[in-house]
Amino acid sequence: MTILIEGAIVVTGDEAGTICHDAALAIEGNRIAALGPREAVSGRFPDAERVDGTGRVILPGFANIHTHLVMTLARGVFEDLSPPHEPPFDGGLSPIPLPPMTPQEQAVMCQLGALEAIRSGTTALLEDGVDIANYAQEMVGTGLRMLLAERCWDRAGASIGDPSEFRRDEAVGRAGLERIERLHEQWDGTGEGRIRVGVAAWAPDMCSPELLRDARALQDRLGTIATIHLNQIWGEVAAVQAHHNMLPSEFLESIGFLSERLVAAHCRCMEPLEEKILGKHRVNVAFNSAIAARRGLSPRVCEIETAGCNVGMGTDNMAEDMVEVMRTGLFMERVRRRDGRNPAPEEALRWATRNGYRAMGVPDGGWLAEGNLADLIMLRVDRAHLAPFLRPVSVFVHQGQARDVEDVMVDGRWIMRDGQVLTMDEARIIREAEAVADRAWSRLFARNPQIKVPEGFRPLPDAPAEALSPDNQALAPPRS
Repeated sequence: MTILIEGAIVVTGDEAGTICHDAALAIEGNRIAALGPREAVSGRFPDAERVDGTGRVILPGFANIHTHLVMTLARGVFEDLSPPHEPPFDGGLSPIPLPPMTPQEQAVMCQLGALEAIRSGTTALLEDGVDIANYAQEMVGTGLRMLLAERCWDRAGASIGDPSEFRRDEAVGRAGLERIERLHEQWDGTGEGRIRVGVAAWAPDMCSPELLRDARALQDRLGTIATIHLNQIWGEVAAVQAHHNMLPSEFLESIGFLSERLVAAHCRCMEPLEEKILGKHRVNVAFNSAIAARRGLSPRVCEIETAGCNVGMGTDNMAEDMVEVMRTGLFMERVRRRDGRNPAPEEALRWATRNGYRAMGVPDGGWLAEGNLADLIMLRVDRAHLAPFLRPVSVFVHQGQARDVEDVMVDGRWIMRDGQVLTMDEARIIREAEAVADRAWSRLFARNPQIKVPEGFRPLPDAPAEALSPDNQALAPPRS
């Protein structure tokens, strides 16, 4: 049945920045059938299911192009344990590892992340993870549009940002490529086409040239999107220079890994030469502003765009709130540029929506127009912090909150309606996630007494006596 939303403000997110007041928007199947003034559109669909949009604003849904859903387990832990920005570097993004989990526990934590994503208006999401097959079915069930990027690497005995000797383990690299192929075979195109499978290489200092070439060839063979962490921390830059005598972007260019179908996450520890290299290859860059701010780092977004890159946005670790990400990105760039007017709110909204869909290989999503995918969100504007709602984009970018999102539609179907998530049992997932956290962190601290429990950590139950068996333990996910 056709769905017709009437009387809303529609922020299209198109190139012209078109905003329609007292508008109507019609959805047929998974596409927008019509959009425009209410008097011009409503009469065309007399038999439609009518939705009253009075006091609402419709926007394109957010595209989160870099996240790790399983890391919701580390909320409030890793945010305050960032590595140093000056040498000596010894690798890793936190002195505490992420606790290993069973596949069932992984699935719960990923559902928790998906819940937050939906509640903050996300409609499309790029998940970079390990053993995604453990929770792929649950991700299909969320109703979100997803690019599932299974990760490969072949460096042994080290973590990201470690300039020590590179020791290659070919078996680890082959296993990663095989996981990608299996995931693609089983899950690409599922969810009526909402789910795609991509290729993730961990980082330039965690992958040999041979593995990166193989991953690039696999990407071409599968016809999909690839992603990599790039210039994430200064230790990574030091490691690539130690291993290859090149900067990370120079290294990737030298082996043919860069392309317009690559999403490079972070890009916040770069030399100007690297920005030009990425721009030359039209690489997509994930501006992960909230985690960048927490780590005390910032990419040069204006320069990256000017060089020729497409800039989208991501949440990265421990959070899925794209409203926060969008606003934080705007603020970070204004502070960095020392410019109180630029970037404009409309630019930040484009980073978080249309540009993200483009990076994920979905050119007909992320903005609202006839024929485009019906991926959209509706906000209530009768809120104290939004009134008076004079300039819709500016008010929402500057003052909006995730809780303002009341309705989320993906592929023409409501996945949240009137503030209720329709695709998951929210109360059960939150309850189970708390229990998973107690078990997983208890196991980690009990089996590693040398790890200091962070100050303020809540009391944990005694760790279960039984150990995770190899058959019941997910591959411990490398930290982003």
